[in-house]
Amino acid sequence: MFKHLCLALGLLMLLAGCDRQPPLVQQESYVFGTRVEILVADLPEPQAREAAGAVLREFDRLHRTYHAWQASELSALNAALAAGRTHLATPEMLAFVREAKELAQLSGYRFDPGIGRLIALWGFHADEFKAALPDAAAIDAWRQHPASIADIDIEADRISSRNPKVALDFGGYLKGVALDLAAARLRAAGVRNALINIGGNVMALGDKHGKPWRVGIQHPRQPGAIATLELRDGEAIGTSGDYQRYFELNGRRYSHLLDPATAEPVTHTQAVTVLMPPGPKAGTLSDALSKPIFIAGPAHWQEAARQVGATQVLRIDPEGRIEVTAALQARLTFLGKPAHLSVVP
Repeated sequence: MFKHLCLALGLLMLLAGCDRQPPLVQQESYVFGTRVEILVADLPEPQAREAAGAVLREFDRLHRTYHAWQASELSALNAALAAGRTHLATPEMLAFVREAKELAQLSGYRFDPGIGRLIALWGFHADEFKAALPDAAAIDAWRQHPASIADIDIEADRISSRNPKVALDFGGYLKGVALDLAAARLRAAGVRNALINIGGNVMALGDKHGKPWRVGIQHPRQPGAIATLELRDGEAIGTSGDYQRYFELNGRRYSHLLDPATAEPVTHTQAVTVLMPPGPKAGTLSDALSKPIFIAGPAHWQEAARQVGATQVLRIDPEGRIEVTAALQARLTFLGKPAHLSVVP
């Protein structure tokens, strides 16, 4: 399942270290269900390792605090909502829920972190997935009475909902949040040049020995990258794909990317990549905004991108055909000539 992802990260490392420059300092871990790495350039190794290590520890804290199906502060909130109780939340939790609600509304609720119970019905609240479809009656019941993050109410420091089916899952949001937090912490620690990679969600700080950081965009069906891109200081890139968390049954792929409107995995898209300009929320937006574009599908993805303010987007359909906005196409170097490539406004 993670074969393509690991190969993409390997390519990233190759691209990051292929010239004859002083060695980069690398720290890596496994968190958020994926491989995470931090590359730091142009700093003494002890300072670089201390700064990167502190960020990785913060990633681990976020992962444990907001885990959707293991004991965590987030699962405690979900249990309270299921029981109809009001939950006293930390300032950080309140900020995350407010921001997630705003992003969900912006996306027309294609991105909806309130569908945690639907994700669980499909078997994706597990470290390993069983090749089995959910109970049809349970899915029908969800369709008749769905839940959304819009059903959550916040009053002062308390979170509640009158819909007991609401359960938060930050899986499509937290990696982007972590990118922004990492960038702020690294800069505060004196790091000016670094690359932060959380399973393909990437942010660049500064450059690599005076040259831009170059990263690869993973091919959804083949090892390695489909294209490369030079990231500028503060830019973030996020990809949603059906090749990271999925199971196969009777020749069909079922991914964790669910359409809240149909209560089923999306099948009309293999991958969507979004590049966001520098800003305090570049990482968060690169992660969260790739989801509604992925879910919107062939007829509506450009409209969805405009709705959320994403101008640099690449989409790959089930047949491997590539659609890319002109703004992003101008930045990409394709590895080989794509068989089907369409440039859109």
